Amino acid sequence: MRKFEATWQPTQADFDVFAKISGDDNPIHVDPVFSANSKFGRTVSHGMLIYTKLWGLLKRNIPDAVQTYQEVMFPAPTYAGDDIDLLITETSQNKFDVQATRRSNGENVLVGKLEIQ
Repeated sequence: MRKFEATWQPTQADFDVFAKISGDDNPIHVDPVFSANSKFGRTVSHGMLIYTKLWGLLKRNIPDAVQTYQEVMFPAPTYAGDDIDLLITETSQNKFDVQATRRSNGENVLVGKLEIQ
């Protein structure tokens, strides 16, 4: 079974660019003043930005992959400056578990599954 790993450190610039591309400009992602008064205390990553980092890791290793299924959850926030460990583990042919973990405390910020053809 295959396994792919990488580390990513998101930045506020990443959040801002993803907001422009996706159209999701929720202030929790892009407005530090607003976010300072939220339960998170600062801006947080879009969940799907984290997923795109995982998908990009898979595509670097399996360039012709076409996604047929995904299921993801975001159990904890991701902040700019966090070191995030990305892990994709093949569980059976064309099926993978995906995980993003905050390195500082081992907390999962994304867990899920994906399938490709």
